[in-house]
Amino acid sequence: MSVNFRIPKTDIAFNPPVYMCKKANKPFTLDGNIEKPFWEDIPFTDYFVDIEGDKRPAPRFKTRAKMTWDNDNLYFGAILEGPEIWATLTERDCVIFQDNDFEIFIDANSDTHAYFEFEMNALNTVWDLMLTKPYRDGGKPINAFDIQGMQTAVHIDGDLNNPQGDNKRWMVEVVMPFAVLRQGQNNYNRNPQAGEYYRVNFSRVHWRVDETETGFTKQINPETGGSYPEDNWVWAPSGLINIHYPETWGFVFFAEGDETYEIPADEYAKWELRRLYYQQHAHFDLHGHFTTDFEALKGEWEFTITPEIEVTKNGFEMRTLSNDGKREIVIFSDSRTMIQDVK
Repeated sequence: MSVNFRIPKTDIAFNPPVYMCKKANKPFTLDGNIEKPFWEDIPFTDYFVDIEGDKRPAPRFKTRAKMTWDNDNLYFGAILEGPEIWATLTERDCVIFQDNDFEIFIDANSDTHAYFEFEMNALNTVWDLMLTKPYRDGGKPINAFDIQGMQTAVHIDGDLNNPQGDNKRWMVEVVMPFAVLRQGQNNYNRNPQAGEYYRVNFSRVHWRVDETETGFTKQINPETGGSYPEDNWVWAPSGLINIHYPETWGFVFFAEGDETYEIPADEYAKWELRRLYYQQHAHFDLHGHFTTDFEALKGEWEFTITPEIEVTKNGFEMRTLSNDGKREIVIFSDSRTMIQDVK
């Protein structure tokens, strides 16, 4: 029997990248070029990989990013290498990934809900929105949402939309105020402090193109009559062609200087609940109901937790104790997680 699972489960291991976001200590001037004193002491992320991880070849062009912060803003810089520098879209909040683009995703409290998406192309056209929750869970994009006070700039080493130019790369700078980003938090409304973290991912969408006398055009697949699928190169792979799996995104720790932090043990417990979330929805698709049978859910996976499970006709909650034993970690059927005092 063929089953169309509503929520594809990723088979990727829980090994998200971790980045220490050092506090800025130099004055900032926005121009898109990240090769300047403000950024020189700020480390790069690892180079981006394909969104499916090791299932796909390494990206054809290199991409990496930097992050820093101060008392008011979170700063992003990125270098996108490669000679195919083109953009056509000029209207704010249009679907920017129809061009080659750079994208930022931010989940401010690691619960997979109320997260931000930002996209920009080489013309510095932007699209910013909030997702109520992932699309797989019925989430809706709030396109009217704007990151008020955001600043962006592009610097191009080469010629935009000119295949004959000496094209090497394009760079971006993005400044996002914490006053807006903290709106995605449901447990406190304040700026982050050293040792705390956001869940973040980056994506570079890159299309296969042909060179023409007037610029670039997307390659057409003769078998379909349409363009080839875009490449999706990311910092933190999700294991499938869908970046809206916030549980796979990287950990960005806020640091005052050179100190380092580790992913909390509660996040590993949260990941085990996440795997059971996938299994619960698969069980519903196969049998028409959710289940309290932990043995049936875990299958061949090994777990360090034995959760409490409650189900209704249309949903479920699963919970386990936090590492300190003083709170409980909960996951709901719409994928949201939370950590709360033990009832």
